Amino acid sequence: MTTFATAAALSLPISFYKSTKLNINKKGIRGRVKIYAVYGEEDSLLDKKSSWSMLFDVEDPRTKAPLSKGKFLDANQALEVARFDIQYCDWRARQDLLTIMLLHEKVVDVLNPLARDYKSIGTVKKELAELQGQLSQAHQQVHISEARVSTALDKLAQMEELVSDRLLQERSTIVESDQTPPSTSSASTQSLDTVKRKKLPRKKLDVSGPVQPFHPNLKNFWYPVAFSADLKEDTMVPIECFEEPWVLFRGKDGKPGCVQDTCAHRACPLSLGSVNEGRIQCPYHGWEYSTDGKCEKMPSTKLLDIKLRALSCFEQEGMIWIWPGDEAPAATIPSLLPPSGFQIHAEIVMELPVEHGLLLDNLLDLAHAPFTHTSTFAKGWSVPSLVKFLTPASDLQGYWDPYPIDMEFRPPCMVLSTIGISKPGKLEGQSTQQCATHLHQLHVCIPSSKDKTRLLYRMSLDFAPILRHIPFMHIVWKHFAEQVLNEDLRLVLGQQERMNNGANIWNMPVSYDKLGVRYRLWRDAIESGAKQLPFSKK
Repeated sequence: MTTFATAAALSLPISFYKSTKLNINKKGIRGRVKIYAVYGEEDSLLDKKSSWSMLFDVEDPRTKAPLSKGKFLDANQALEVARFDIQYCDWRARQDLLTIMLLHEKVVDVLNPLARDYKSIGTVKKELAELQGQLSQAHQQVHISEARVSTALDKLAQMEELVSDRLLQERSTIVESDQTPPSTSSASTQSLDTVKRKKLPRKKLDVSGPVQPFHPNLKNFWYPVAFSADLKEDTMVPIECFEEPWVLFRGKDGKPGCVQDTCAHRACPLSLGSVNEGRIQCPYHGWEYSTDGKCEKMPSTKLLDIKLRALSCFEQEGMIWIWPGDEAPAATIPSLLPPSGFQIHAEIVMELPVEHGLLLDNLLDLAHAPFTHTSTFAKGWSVPSLVKFLTPASDLQGYWDPYPIDMEFRPPCMVLSTIGISKPGKLEGQSTQQCATHLHQLHVCIPSSKDKTRLLYRMSLDFAPILRHIPFMHIVWKHFAEQVLNEDLRLVLGQQERMNNGANIWNMPVSYDKLGVRYRLWRDAIESGAKQLPFSKK
C-alpha cells in the first residue's frame, strides 16, 4: 500500500531565531538538556535556573526530523512525518510558555522596590514599555503555535483518512478482480486496469441485504452474555446466541454453566422449568441436567446416557462469558471493567429487534447525536461545522472532536466510551482530560439472531457515589437508557428494512464514519478468514 504524499504537504514552519539556552544538569539525563526560549534575533533572556525548569526539560526534536523533503512516502513514513509535526508543536508550545514566564519574571524584577531605588522613573517606564512589547510579541507567538497544533492535528487526521480510504479501495479492487473473468489479451488487461483506477476514488463498503446468516468465524470469540448479579443460585437466564437457544444456570459449586435450551426427551424448553440442587429440571417430565449438559436424573424410567450440548462458560469481573465457536477457546478473557476511580451504577439488559452489526454501527457513530438525541443527552448541543474522530495510525479506538468523548470498539462486539461531563448542552471545546467528572459506558451487542440483538449496558461514574445507595435509582437509569435507545431504534429499524430490500447501508462513508468503517473492515476480514486482521495489535 502506497500513500502519495510529499514532505512539503506535512512540513511546518520552523523558526531559526537565535535561542537562549538554559543549561540544566539532571541525574538520569545524558549531558545537558537545552531549553530554547525563541524570541527575536538579537534579544536574549537571562541565563537563569527557573523553578519551572522541569516542565521544559524536553529535547529539541528538530535534530530528528524525518528526511523526506521532495520524496513520495508510504503510509508509515507519512504518518512518521505527521507524528514529528505533533512532537515539534509540543516542544514549540513549551518554549513559548517559557518565554512568557521568564518575561514575567523580568517584569517582577523591574518592579522590585529595592531595584527602583537605583533607577529613575523614566528608566523604569522605558524598561516596562520594552517588556510590554516583548510580552505582546510572545503572546502572538503562542497564537501562532496554537494554529500550528490545529494544522498538525488536521494533517494527521487526513493521513489516517487516506490510510482508511486505501483499505477500502484495495478491498474494492479485490472484489472487482474476483468478479471479472481473466483475459489473455494484454490490451484487455490494460483496459481492465484503467477501469479499476477510475473506480478507486469512490469510497464504498458493500453492506447490503438481505441480512445474511452469521459466519462461523464470528463465533470463535468469548462473548459476555449476562451480568453475574442476574444469575442467582436458584434462577436461570435463557439467551439466544447465533440463532441457537441456550440457558444459563449455576451448578452445585456455584459456577455458571450454559447448556442447550432444549430437552433431549421431547424438545421442551428447559428455561420453562426450575433449578434444583445445581441441576436444571425440565418442566415436562422432570429430566435434570448438570452444567456440563449431562442428564443425571430421569424420573419414572431407566437412566440413559444422554448429554446435551454445553458451551465453555466462565465468570469474570461480574459478567458471564461463553464461547460459542468450534475452535478451542482462547486462554484469556478480556477485561471490561471501567477505568480506575469509577464505580458501577447500573447494569441493564435489553432485547432489541435489530441485527447486531447495525446496532454497533450506530453506537460507533457520534456525529448523529445533535440530530437524533434532541430529547435526551444531546439536547441543546449545537451542530459543529466539522466533526472528526481521531485515532492512532492503525487502531480501533480514539477520541471525538469537538466532543469530550473517548471511544473504542473491542472485538468481537463491545463498545467502550468515556464521556467528559461539563455543563449540560456545552460539550464543545474540551477533551475528556479537561473535564472534572466522567461517565463510562459499556455496550455489548450479542448477536442473538439475524434480526435481534441482546444488549448488555453497564454505566459507571467517577463522581456522586451516593447515587448507588438511593432506592430505585436503577429504574431511573433504565428509563433514561431506554429513552436514548428508542431515539436510535426508529432509525436503525428503518435502515434494516431498507437493507433487507437490497439497499447498501454503507454506500458513501465520510470522514467521521472512521470507527464504523474500521469495524466493518475488521468483520469482513474475520468472515473471509484473513490470517492478519486489520487494526490488530498482534
